[in-house]
Amino acid sequence: MIIGLTGSIGMGKSAVAAMFAEEGVPVFDADAAVHQLQSVGGRLVAPIGAAFPGTVQDGAVDRTRLGAAVFGDDDAIRRLEAIVHPAVGEERQAFLDSHAGALVVFDVPLLFETGGDARVDCIVVVTAAAEVQRARVLARPGMTVERFAAILARQTPDSEKRARADHVIRTDTSFDETRAQVRAVIACVTGRERR
Repeated sequence: MIIGLTGSIGMGKSAVAAMFAEEGVPVFDADAAVHQLQSVGGRLVAPIGAAFPGTVQDGAVDRTRLGAAVFGDDDAIRRLEAIVHPAVGEERQAFLDSHAGALVVFDVPLLFETGGDARVDCIVVVTAAAEVQRARVLARPGMTVERFAAILARQTPDSEKRARADHVIRTDTSFDETRAQVRAVIACVTGRERR
């Protein structure tokens, strides 16, 4: 049983993923896989460096430089995704192979945007009120109103994500209440047949 965990920027998805892990559910973190693949010794360093000159520093992809190289350029973003997504898919498959038969979580920020929703059995969307989301995101180092708007424009709207979800977990509440929602999802999905 594969839970696809997603949510727009600043909704608290990482905190919810950590709660699933604390409950003993193995979590595949797509962002962490990307970081590893782009770090020193990572197999995407060379292809990204070749496609986006000047983005590799000290043997690793400099994410700030890469972000600047693709920001606002749909063609560049597509070229980057064509390099990154297949490699992440291989990492995801290796994770699945090592947890065969278990309940697992795929933590994928762009689950709907990349068609990943077709590869999971259950979709959990993490959400919060828009004003909470905005405050969280704008508190991040280096974040601007313009950058936040550009990120949101590339993401499926929160309302649509919630409409397509099997379960919605709210994070604009206490940690204990959010954890109770995570436990309720686990109880629900472990008691139901695979789709």
